[in-house]
Amino acid sequence: MSGLELIAAVLGVTAVWLTVKQNAWCWPIGLVMVLIYGWLFFEVKLYSGMLLQLAYAVLQLYGWWQWKRPGRAQDARVVSRLANQAVFTGLAAGVVISVALGAAMAHWTDAALPWLDATLTGFSLVAQLWMAQKRVQCWPLWMVVDVVYVGQYLHQQLYFTAGFFVVLTLIAVRGWREWRRDPALQASKVQA
Repeated sequence: MSGLELIAAVLGVTAVWLTVKQNAWCWPIGLVMVLIYGWLFFEVKLYSGMLLQLAYAVLQLYGWWQWKRPGRAQDARVVSRLANQAVFTGLAAGVVISVALGAAMAHWTDAALPWLDATLTGFSLVAQLWMAQKRVQCWPLWMVVDVVYVGQYLHQQLYFTAGFFVVLTLIAVRGWREWRRDPALQASKVQA
């Protein structure tokens, strides 16, 4: 399993780096990565994480469409900022998903870490949706989620994946810095 885990981690670093660089190839590479991780998480009984990978597969396709908008380049997504109310709503949705999924996993499965895994899943969904929409706030949320994931994966002895999330944390810092300097975001500040 570690060979497959290493492949998924390398694909993941590549996909997230391409996301920082706003290269739409991040989405198909990410799709392959999430499918591999879905299998791996099933194997180690991180069922919320497995379900997250399935949701990510759908969000990978959504993100690719959002970023490319075939035939309508003028409608392609640009980096933007969420209003405070939208941030609050997104984070509240993360809490609701976390509690519902955590309760389901704790009650109906033999999940290894039902509450932690569910909480990380809930907030990862929010961060991934914001990323697909090129919202700059995705990066600080990813930083927090990724740091906690490192601990979870160390606990589950998924060492390549824990290392992968250390790298993802560093890339999220870089993404936040780069996207905050994006010309489209700067232009929106001037217009506001």
